[in-house]
Amino acid sequence: MTVVYIISAPSGSGKSTLVNELRKTVSNLEFSVSYTTRPPRGSEQNGQEYFFISREEFQRLVSEDALLEHADVFGNCYGTGRRFLDSARERGHDLLLDIDVQGEQQVKEKIPDAVSIFILPPTRQELERRLRRRSQAEGKISEEVIQRRLVTAAQEIENYGNYDYILVNDQLERSIDELKAIVLAVRVSRSGGPRSAEEERWLVTAERHRQANMRQTLQPILESFSLSAIPGGRRS
Repeated sequence: MTVVYIISAPSGSGKSTLVNELRKTVSNLEFSVSYTTRPPRGSEQNGQEYFFISREEFQRLVSEDALLEHADVFGNCYGTGRRFLDSARERGHDLLLDIDVQGEQQVKEKIPDAVSIFILPPTRQELERRLRRRSQAEGKISEEVIQRRLVTAAQEIENYGNYDYILVNDQLERSIDELKAIVLAVRVSRSGGPRSAEEERWLVTAERHRQANMRQTLQPILESFSLSAIPGGRRS
């Protein structure tokens, strides 16, 4: 049975790096390349990071119900094609979706047993530092854009309670290992049967990152964004 994994994070949290590393190390995990109406950035190539299409073509996909989810982010449209889920199911593979909080809610409505993982920066200050570093690398330093993304990040983080697992991307190598453990632990828990010592370690790591078990870790992060914890979360 195909497992659908949803990974979301505020812009600048390091999600793309984690997803790329996960795809290198976990077999039988297909990646859904999203459609977007925004122009390519830097070295991005059509069909790799995104499918870059016109707004008219995007609206056609929406009208044909060809998208699992879609959203407008910073004035650009993003969406996930249903064909990727169909392809993964035909191959008996799992599917990884890299989508925002709006998309997560839409997919969960259609696929209730999808597994959602929210990636957080360690603090607001660290996120701002990463956004500035990325802006410098792209040669497009804009204080207005950075501040807008920080405001949006706080709004997105308020939705952490919708997610099954929380991962704080503080140390990259450790975060890669933890994300891999969560994905593989879900496979193990759904497959049944005897478990190896390594599989048991994955399960322990995944359990530690369940939303309900991350409250103490989350509190200082939320406070750095001037947010408070959501009592009980929105879904456990």
